[in-house]
Amino acid sequence: MNHNYQELVEQYITAYNKFDVAGMMHNLHNDIYFENVSNGETTVTLQGTEEFRQQAEQAKSFFRSREQKITDLQIDGDTVTVAIDYTGVLNINLPNGMNAGDTMALKGKSTFVFQDNKIIRIKDES
Repeated sequence: MNHNYQELVEQYITAYNKFDVAGMMHNLHNDIYFENVSNGETTVTLQGTEEFRQQAEQAKSFFRSREQKITDLQIDGDTVTVAIDYTGVLNINLPNGMNAGDTMALKGKSTFVFQDNKIIRIKDES
C-alpha cells in the first residue's frame, strides 16, 4: 500500500506551500500527532485534527510566503522521511529579532508515519 505514500506526502507539502489548510488536513488520520523539534528541543506537540487545524490556521498569518522543497525522500514500510529546504518570508516580527519582510531559510527533515492509508504522525526537525 506504500506505493502512494509519496504522493500523499507531496499533496500535503503542496497544500502547505499554498496555505491550504483543508488540503493539508485531507490525508490526515483523525488521531494525527504532530511534533516540531528545533535544535534538539521539542517546541510544539499537537494531538488530533482539531488541534492541528487550529495551529495550521494560526501559522498562516506568520508568513507572507513559504515553501517546503523536498530534496530527498525515503520510504521504509509505513514511514516516509523527507529532507526539506525551507524558506519563508515573515509577515510578523519575531522575538528572535527577525522582522516582517525578512526571509527565513533552513534545512530540516520531516517524518510521516501512515496508518489506514492516512498520515497519523508528522515530526518536523530542524
